[in-house]
Amino acid sequence: MEKKLQTKTMQNFLRAILALQTEKEVLAFLRDVLTVEELMEASRRWQVAQMLAQDKTFIEIQERTKMSSATISRINYWLHHGMGGYQLMLKRLS
Repeated sequence: MEKKLQTKTMQNFLRAILALQTEKEVLAFLRDVLTVEELMEASRRWQVAQMLAQDKTFIEIQERTKMSSATISRINYWLHHGMGGYQLMLKRLS
């Protein structure tokens, strides 16, 4: 894990997320922590990761999500060379 993410503050935040029990609780908590725009951006990034895993083209993804090719490229990089979070969730939810 990246060193700057290894803080007590981050650990406390992650514990809070782990304590959430329903989709409604998760949304309520994340909406209080993030702006609507940040939450929508995160959900679109997850959508892009799912589409990349389904072998959709950058053009298809761009048309559907309105994300820039640079953002799609960054998500693709993290999908294949990141910390495994995208891969874990794609596998877990399949």
